[in-house]
Amino acid sequence: MTSRPSAPASAGEGGASTGRVDSALTVVFAVAGAFLLTVLSEPSPSVGAVGVASSSLIPVIAAWSVMRRSPQMITPADRVTLLRVALIGILTAALVLTIAQALPSRTWTVLIVAALAAVLDAVDGWVARHAGRGTVAGARLDGEADAAALLVLSALLAMTVGWWVLLIGLMRYLFVGGSLIRRSWRRSLPYSGFRRVVAAWQAIAVVVSLGPVVPVPIAGALAATALAALLSSFGRDILLLERTGRSRGETSHPERPD
Repeated sequence: MTSRPSAPASAGEGGASTGRVDSALTVVFAVAGAFLLTVLSEPSPSVGAVGVASSSLIPVIAAWSVMRRSPQMITPADRVTLLRVALIGILTAALVLTIAQALPSRTWTVLIVAALAAVLDAVDGWVARHAGRGTVAGARLDGEADAAALLVLSALLAMTVGWWVLLIGLMRYLFVGGSLIRRSWRRSLPYSGFRRVVAAWQAIAVVVSLGPVVPVPIAGALAATALAALLSSFGRDILLLERTGRSRGETSHPERPD
């Protein structure tokens, strides 16, 4: 019989310390970036304060999820995701400034930050695969960061092409809400290449549409194709989950305890 190595215990302690540091840096980076954006935009003091405060919302939630891990280990892919979360925080501040008309609906600054966040979305997956240290908690953090980024970006784009675009960012949350009613929607879905293509396209379409040089009609058309593909993807998944649920005799009522 072989004995377990004692390294994981000390690694867990180091991971806890590193997790706290990375979580704190994520919030600090987001707030600092939002503050700089606010200074450059020169809004009213109240709007600036709301913008800076809003930038910490998503990073704090992400940091809290990391701190709740047991053990609080953090991987290289998690660090990339947290950097993306910080950028999402800056974009959230940009959204507040845009709503207050202190910042144009489409600027090069927002486009650059959004594009960098989109690139990091691909990078963290690559790091997780090649480092061989992907975790369930890391995948969950990545998924929540994807959803938050898409919601903020679609809200920014809605200022230009119409509020219907916000449905792109809300679809995932509407699905989660539906899963509270339909128990079959909570089942794990098999891998789908179509789903991955749609996810990539919606991110590309929204980011490109935020470009100041992209004509508004083209931006609207790109967003419309992304929304149509997203509705098709969710529709396929829901039909699959419903068929699977019926074949297993599931209902929408919660299971009674034994």
